[in-house]
Amino acid sequence: MSQPTPTSPARWTPEQAHAWFKAQPWALGANFVPATAINQLAMWQAETFDPERIDLELGWAAGLGMNTMRVFLHDLLWAQDAAGFKQRISQYLDIAERHGILTMFVLFDSCWDPEPRLGPQREPIPGVHNSGWVQSPSAAQLGDPATWPALRAYVEDIVKTFGRDPRITYWDIWNEPDNQGGGMGYYLPRETKDKIARVAEMIPQAFDWARGQNPIQPLTSGLWLGDNWAPGSPELNAVQKAQLACSDVVSFHDYNWPEKFEARISQLQQYGRPLICTEYMARSLGSTFDIALPIAAREDVGMINWGFVDGKSQTKMPWDSWKRPYTIDPPLVWFHDVLHTDGKPYREREAELLRQYGSPSSSRARAERARD
Repeated sequence: MSQPTPTSPARWTPEQAHAWFKAQPWALGANFVPATAINQLAMWQAETFDPERIDLELGWAAGLGMNTMRVFLHDLLWAQDAAGFKQRISQYLDIAERHGILTMFVLFDSCWDPEPRLGPQREPIPGVHNSGWVQSPSAAQLGDPATWPALRAYVEDIVKTFGRDPRITYWDIWNEPDNQGGGMGYYLPRETKDKIARVAEMIPQAFDWARGQNPIQPLTSGLWLGDNWAPGSPELNAVQKAQLACSDVVSFHDYNWPEKFEARISQLQQYGRPLICTEYMARSLGSTFDIALPIAAREDVGMINWGFVDGKSQTKMPWDSWKRPYTIDPPLVWFHDVLHTDGKPYREREAELLRQYGSPSSSRARAERARD
């Protein structure tokens, strides 16, 4: 079994984390996959990598005042063609840099299909939210520690290659690691039976694999499950405790009304580290730009919403589309996503708000003024 790197550097102190956070722009952006890709594999595989579309969409993002995009990688892409994959990552970073956009890369992900396969990806299921997204590692890999050295090699090579690139601001080690797949239970029968225990065992090692490459960027993994994340809370599971113990910067997801969003911030501020909300904005659940951004600016919490351009991910459909696909009538309001496929804002007022909070005079300076 793969073991933690014994010589890994120590976790950053809160002071180091705050110094890094303050040296960056106040993070405002979206989780990014181009409209032409249904998932991470389609985004990055050589046959479907679409730099022209990426350039177009990142230009739209910059026009909205966004400065940070959260982008998912995948271990199978590295296993298939490490050199080519890294070349395409470099190409993406070059495009993002031209638009003044920084990047948070995600290395692993426990959401949606636990049986990813390379090659042509399936077409979207009509009317269904995120019907083609895939997990990394697969259920088979996660359930077999004998395969973990290959996952370690992936993490170490990616972080070693890009860990001193100033265009990258954060490494998100594992997205929603204690998620049981999603799809309203659709994927649960295909998950490894002891998934949470395996993740709890592996995630501290994954942090060590990344930290052992001495990246200049901080590491994180976001909490999303449960109601009480305060220090000492009996609700914290083993995975969450590992996330909080290993993260240099604390990140989290929230798709709730403002009262719960504020409560989550208050709980996490007790850890004394910078905060970034790496997923939010689900209109029909009460999480909206006009509600969340003023709170985040006041509390100096970085904000990265889920969904950017309407496309093959179909995340304008709500989660319940897995039970009742929206094939005849569309949802009354878009769930996620900010722009139509042609770049037109879904709601012009949202575009105005993003530009307002993304302007240099309104980002970190705004947060500092609000706390005075």
